[in-house]
Amino acid sequence: MDQTRNPYTPGAGKPPPALVGRESELAAGRTVVDRTAQGRSATAPIFYGLRGVGKTVLLKALHTQADAAGWLTVEIEGKQEASEQQHTRRRLARGLVSAARRTVGRRTALTDTWRRALGTISSFSAAAGATGVEVSLGVDPSRGRGDTGDAEMDLEELVHDMVPALQESRTGLGIFVDEIQDLDPSTLSALISVQHRAGQNGWPFHLYGAGLPNVPARLADVRSYAERFHFVQIGALSAADARAAFADPAAEEGVTYEPAALDRLVAASGGYPYFVQVFGDQAWRLAPGPDEIVLSDAAVAIAEATSVLDDSLFHSRWNRATPAQKTLMRAMAEDSGRSQIADLVTRLGKRKPSDLSVSRDGLIKKGLIYAPDRGLLQFTVPHMDDYIRRQHES
Repeated sequence: MDQTRNPYTPGAGKPPPALVGRESELAAGRTVVDRTAQGRSATAPIFYGLRGVGKTVLLKALHTQADAAGWLTVEIEGKQEASEQQHTRRRLARGLVSAARRTVGRRTALTDTWRRALGTISSFSAAAGATGVEVSLGVDPSRGRGDTGDAEMDLEELVHDMVPALQESRTGLGIFVDEIQDLDPSTLSALISVQHRAGQNGWPFHLYGAGLPNVPARLADVRSYAERFHFVQIGALSAADARAAFADPAAEEGVTYEPAALDRLVAASGGYPYFVQVFGDQAWRLAPGPDEIVLSDAAVAIAEATSVLDDSLFHSRWNRATPAQKTLMRAMAEDSGRSQIADLVTRLGKRKPSDLSVSRDGLIKKGLIYAPDRGLLQFTVPHMDDYIRRQHES
């Protein structure tokens, strides 16, 4: 195949040629933008699910929708490091300044409401340690607004002062947080609290998020009223959508799949968008062509893609675990899908479930496993159990 025409985009967070099977999520995002423009209330989604299902790509797509509508948008990512609170506030501040600069650049003149909004953004950002803010926005900071150092108070004052300008321009303020479960507790609590206040008062502020399956529980632990968020579970693609995700980009380049080859690749990918891109990429790279991918090509591609995933996706996560945590993961890998903690206790020769608590909690904090229900554990990365079994066999 001509490698310059390879349509597949393997890699975490890289947008595929088309967001197949995610039409309802994209439509819901457009509804939030449209209702905000009409001055109506709306609730942004918080996506959650296993790794590799395309949550980050969806979040970026909704971010693009908001940008196109002229919103002020900020993108941040949760980090597991304990010292992240101040860094997160600086990233948020820099993002606000950058978004405000784009807004200023689109306007021929600043109204008084926008000057007041920019003044509070300057004050908030300067207090966070961002430099050059006054020069960047061309306004003086609004001293005494958004600059106390208390995350929740400052963020609420910031959004409150921005509301008149946002309503005047019929736009919104969107904060897009990837890996939201890893956001530091102070910032996460502040964002949830301000989103709650925005919902009560009809403010055009929207918190979007994406993260692991434990996101609803994590947000509820931080703030009890977080259950009012619009949580959207993202799973694997249906067989029909997975077939389209493989076949349609190739067809655009004049290449077809033999039906048996397509069936084999869809089954191997499990319908997970990340795996679809990796398997499709290898099929394209390895097929002699010139215009069809056949069953023998798919078999070779699956073997090579599995090796690529082992080296790039699974190996790094496996190495993050301690020896005791790896022991627990090996025991989990003996199951297909979810593991019963009671079975793991017996399998590992322990006396009671609490004997697994340290390893279990450490793996959950590292984002390698989660508890889908009481007494159950599951890997956050699809096919992680297959990788561990392969390592054990080798």
